Amino acid sequence: MKIAIITGASSGMGKWFAAYAPAFDKTIDEIWLIGRNEERLNATYQHMKIKSRIIPMDLTKAEEYKKFQIALSKFRPVIRMLVNSAGYGIIGPFVDMTAKDAGGMVDINCEALTRITRDCIPFMSKDSCIINMSSAAAFMPQPDFAVYAATKSYVLSFSEALYHELKAKKIRVIAVCPGCVDTPFFDVAQKYHGVKTYKKFFMSKERDVVRQALLDVRKGKKVSIYGLPMKLLYAITRLIPNEILLWFM
Repeated sequence: MKIAIITGASSGMGKWFAAYAPAFDKTIDEIWLIGRNEERLNATYQHMKIKSRIIPMDLTKAEEYKKFQIALSKFRPVIRMLVNSAGYGIIGPFVDMTAKDAGGMVDINCEALTRITRDCIPFMSKDSCIINMSSAAAFMPQPDFAVYAATKSYVLSFSEALYHELKAKKIRVIAVCPGCVDTPFFDVAQKYHGVKTYKKFFMSKERDVVRQALLDVRKGKKVSIYGLPMKLLYAITRLIPNEILLWFM
């Protein structure tokens, strides 16, 4: 059985990866949809045009994560695609946040992504792919978005390293680094502070970011950046010291 595994499949870009996965890889027999909100997972499931399996779980809880490991051991699937789309961010000064809010971002964005990737790689075949949702926030430190930006820097660095480690196995790895995307992300993100106004001018659509990511996987890229403004930002952050960029911001 050849499958795609998508975390964060209940909303946002995860649901679009679920929608486009069968067309991207026609060898996929089944898609495993993972997310915390079972009701929203069911909504994604209802629109699937391929056999799918719902796995409602909180990836930060060991007892629930065990369900995923048991499913892998039981079915022994060939994983053609892994999309790590689960994650969240909260805007605001670090000192204003609770330990739970700050630590939760690290738990989901870094630890859960790392753990699920490690468990899936032994089941992956030649020409399979790992798609990790990073962010343009990974390109430089982000005051008032400090923890989120740091977690996404981790995802970007981790993904680029894996890209080289898994090259010999013919497993493709890509970090997806969009700017602001019009998703339910901001329902959670603006718990303490609103998003900075200038960022709203660069808002992208979920499906466009996902389409670009899948095109970039085909091209063998290690980083996918949607839109000219974010591509320019990426180039600038490689040329100009962070201190100057932070002063400008």
